[in-house]
Amino acid sequence: MNLIMFLIALIGNSFLLILIKMDSGLQTPMYFFLSQLAFMDLCQVLSIIPQTMVNFVTQKYNISLYACVTQIFITLTLGGAECLILATMSYDRYVAICRPLQYPFLMRRRICYIMSVGVWFWSCVQALTCSFYVLPLPYCKSNVIKHNMCDYPALVQLSCSDNSAFERTIYIGDFLVFLIPVSVILASYIAILLQVLGPHSSKRSHKAVGTCLSHLCVVGLFYGASMLTYMTPVSSYSAQKSMTNTVFCTIVPATMNPFIYSLRNRDVSAALRKLFAKYALH
Repeated sequence: MNLIMFLIALIGNSFLLILIKMDSGLQTPMYFFLSQLAFMDLCQVLSIIPQTMVNFVTQKYNISLYACVTQIFITLTLGGAECLILATMSYDRYVAICRPLQYPFLMRRRICYIMSVGVWFWSCVQALTCSFYVLPLPYCKSNVIKHNMCDYPALVQLSCSDNSAFERTIYIGDFLVFLIPVSVILASYIAILLQVLGPHSSKRSHKAVGTCLSHLCVVGLFYGASMLTYMTPVSSYSAQKSMTNTVFCTIVPATMNPFIYSLRNRDVSAALRKLFAKYALH
């Protein structure tokens, strides 16, 4: 099952990236952020599934501490970046629907690049904090992680040192990475809903609600699983629950996102038809 989802995520996100890059009609802020999301999802599954499949085939489940910490860094960077990019995408939809005349100014290319750099910078800082902390920890309880991937709560739980200060620091970071973007998303969609239900709403605004609802489905799934994994005390960490949550905050969104953001999207559908027509002529 993981292999099938991996292939779907790999093909779907790669194709979406290529389509956005090739079609001139998709060179807008919305699709710029969507390409960032597709890239994050692509890297996320590539950082987890291939290693898991190799371990399953070879029946060798050993991993060095440095390789484990590297996987933690990559996973946290991509997960944090996805949290922030989803909030950025909701803000983009808010401006497009509620402030259409100001959209070209508020979402101009330079602003989009600044937002993108900010997303990657903050997620890297958060991931580095966790990675540098768990690397020198004394692991005297066990060297076995009951998980299908390296996860920093699992390593902290195996440590015999006092990690209470680290946990408090991480909770503050998680608050910024999870709860603030969630607040931005909720505020954006409440404003969109009020705009759509208002007396001056347009047909275009009503059609945009479909995209917003699809976005909210992804957000609910991703944020819910992520918060259950990273915003619970390490002392209550459960490997079984963590493995389930990991699937729902990494593999499932990466598999669903290309379809959710493209199947009901007229611009993507039009770009697909143009691409097929172009190659059919050859």
